[in-house]
Parts: sequence; structure tokens; C-alpha cells
Amino acid sequence: MSPATAQKTRHLDQHSAWYRIRKSKFLYLMFLPVIVYYIMFCYAPMFGLVIAFKDYNVFKGIWASKWVGFKYFSQFFESRFFFRLIRNTFLISFYGLIFGFPAPIILALLLNEQKDGVFKRVVQTISYLPHFISTVVLVSMFVQFLSVNNGLINNLVEAFGGTRTYFLGDPKYFRTLYTSLGIWRGIGWGSIIYLAALTNVSPELYEACLIDGGGRLRQTWHITLPGISNTIIIMLIFRVGELLSVGSETILLMYNEAIYETADVISTYVYRRGLINAEYSFGAAVGLFNSLIGLILVSTTNALSKRFSETSLW
Repeated sequence: MSPATAQKTRHLDQHSAWYRIRKSKFLYLMFLPVIVYYIMFCYAPMFGLVIAFKDYNVFKGIWASKWVGFKYFSQFFESRFFFRLIRNTFLISFYGLIFGFPAPIILALLLNEQKDGVFKRVVQTISYLPHFISTVVLVSMFVQFLSVNNGLINNLVEAFGGTRTYFLGDPKYFRTLYTSLGIWRGIGWGSIIYLAALTNVSPELYEACLIDGGGRLRQTWHITLPGISNTIIIMLIFRVGELLSVGSETILLMYNEAIYETADVISTYVYRRGLINAEYSFGAAVGLFNSLIGLILVSTTNALSKRFSETSLW
């Protein structure tokens, strides 16, 4: 083999997949637990989706259960709760998208403008804390704040001349309360990724804008926001894909029969029918429908983003 051919062979070997794996074997080894986790808890359970098309019987097992096709999908679409569930799920998610999604961005922009290191760290710590508190504890605190007898909110309302109200028993307040709780819990943690993105914006751009007479607002609009626009778009795509995936844990802890009209969503309905009533096939069918809608929303948003901004997930 000539020296030129040998050098070319070595060059090709260095760009092969196995060469890169051998070179970074310890990094891949560190990543192995993550792969195992997702295989065991995200991909392997997808085998159970087949019960959405079967009259699943616990004693017979999945394969011995009778095939029923789209029976349970039809039951859900024809249910008198169908439109109420879709409306509530969409509106609660839409509130979160309109008010909850911009909140971490605004906090990150405000923290980025703050030069006092001590004050900035204190605000960040306080805003991060709710994310690390258990959902049960956080909702319990929220319920205490809204208590009719001695709740902080009702005390403030009464101090300003208002009357005490049982907020958690009135359907018209639930969406606002749920959205507020979500913002309180996620605003600090969500701002981390935007603060990281802000570190990539060149300080020279701000100096140039300042020389041209641009103030803080103009710098934010023309430099800061365009600098983190790719991150915002990616996070927005993820958020749109979760429009019909409202978490049931928080709602189950907050709601009661008096506010089913606005609080009952797809995930809580699946919990009641699928787990409490042991209608596993029905619950799987509704969950699969919800996942398919999420896939369509993510794909559509990603395609639109790729077309108009050239930023996308794939």
C-alpha cells in the first residue's frame, strides 16, 4: 500500500462512526443510563398502546383480549363530555401559552439588566425555589393563600373594601388560578435557559447601539430579543406540542365537583375513567388521541417555524 493510500485510509477511519465512539467511549458510557431510562420508561411502555384497540381484560392479558377496533375512540368522541374536555384543556393550555410562556423571558430580560450581583442572586434563588417544592406542598400553600377564613388573598381583598370569596369553589376563577400557580412555580426555573442564551449576545452590539443613541428599550428590542430568538422559537415549539397535555396532578389537587365545568380536562377524565373505574382500554384510547394531537401540533409548528424563520427542531 502506497503512503498516499495509507494516509487516505487513516483519514477515513478517523471520520468513521466507530472511531468517534472509541475516542469518546467514556462520554457515551456516561450517556448510557439516560438511554436505558428512556428505553425502559418511554419506549417500552408504548407496547401497551395496543389495548386502546382491544377490550382489555386483566386476567386474559393483552394478546388474549378481544380486538374491538376504534370502539373506545368512538365512545370518547360521542361522549357528552367530549367538547367540554377539549374546550377546558385547550383554554387552560392557551392561558399558559399567552401568560406563562412570556413570563420567564421577561424575568430573564429584567435579571440581565440588573448589575447588582447580590440582589440578582437573591431574586434568582427566590424565583427558583417553587420549582423544587413538591406539587402537593405547593398546592397546599396556594390553597391556604386562597382560604376564605384567614387566607392572604382574602385578607387583602377585605382590607381594600371587598368581600371574602371562595375562589376554589367558583368555576370562573379556576383557569386564572391554575395559570397563576403555573407561573409562580415555573417562572424562575424557565428563565435559566434564556439567561444562558443571553450570555451569547455580544456586548459590542450594545455599545454600538448606545453610540447610535439607542436606549435600554431599543437595545432590548433590536439586540437582545433577536439574539435569543432561536431559543424562544424552540421552546415555543415544545410548548405548543403540550397544548392538550395539561398536567393532571395539580388539577386533581385543586379541583372539586363544583368546578368541573371549567376544571375537568382530558388528563383528569382519563384518570377517573381509566384508573378509578378500571376502564383501561378507554383510558389508553383517549391518551393515544391526546398524543396524536400533540404530535400534529409539534409537526405543524415546526414546519411553520422552519419556513418563516429557518429555525426548527428537525
